Amino acid sequence: MSPPTSTARREPLAAVDPIWEALKTEARAAVAQDPAIGGFLHSAILAHRTLEEAVCYRVARRLDHPDVSAGLIENTFQDVLAAAGDIGLAFRADLAAVYDRDPACTRYMDALIYFKGFHALVAHRFAHWLLTNGRRDFALYLQSQASKTFSVDINPAARVGRGIMLDHGHGIVVGETAVIGDNVSMLHGVTLGGTGKAGGDRHPKVGNNVLIGAGASVLGNIKIGDCSRIGAGSVVVKEVPPKVTVAGVPAKVIGPAGCPEPARSMDQLFIVNGGEFSEAGGGI
Repeated sequence: MSPPTSTARREPLAAVDPIWEALKTEARAAVAQDPAIGGFLHSAILAHRTLEEAVCYRVARRLDHPDVSAGLIENTFQDVLAAAGDIGLAFRADLAAVYDRDPACTRYMDALIYFKGFHALVAHRFAHWLLTNGRRDFALYLQSQASKTFSVDINPAARVGRGIMLDHGHGIVVGETAVIGDNVSMLHGVTLGGTGKAGGDRHPKVGNNVLIGAGASVLGNIKIGDCSRIGAGSVVVKEVPPKVTVAGVPAKVIGPAGCPEPARSMDQLFIVNGGEFSEAGGGI
């Protein structure tokens, strides 16, 4: 047999989307186990061609309201995706973050279908694009409806990185000029707020791989260093150096972060004076 010539036709490589393939496999298994919910799972996942379509469908229906229908919201989401396709990369990073860090999440579909922290992030990502592209009122509407539906209030102007986990997704507030880096984990009741009614750049700048414990308040235009931890219930009003743990009211440095990536490890134990103390706010 003669070797192939340089002009031999080559088949194109197939696109690989591991998270989307896993979602479809999980949905088929769930339908087989509980056929009564099969129609819901089919419409939420199996009826769609891409992960982006499934995310748009699910979140739009959770935001449905007589004032602005799910269909209009979904169509708007699709328009945004057509103009800014990289939002889909953020969806995958956020889903992977929840699956990796939350022990209550045993399937990717848990986060996509049920977890309001993920849904709130999706709504914010679309609202942020709309705001920055001249559609302020639609962005504010999405913020308002998402806050009501998910109990997560993220100003559309806030800048949020990828690989974010909002554990439980309840009672979280993120102000207008806040910045959140990549691979950050925030538990319920976290506030990234200002210190008064002054305008301008007034909200925290959270670095990468930061863990913020339940009920913590980070106030003012301060920097939270990469790979740091903020203890549950703390009030942070001063800059936090990288790779440390802060806790208390007001928060103070109490030691090192304890690991290279606190947001991924989700380790909420720390040592004080030889004794081990556990922070509140772990997974369900």
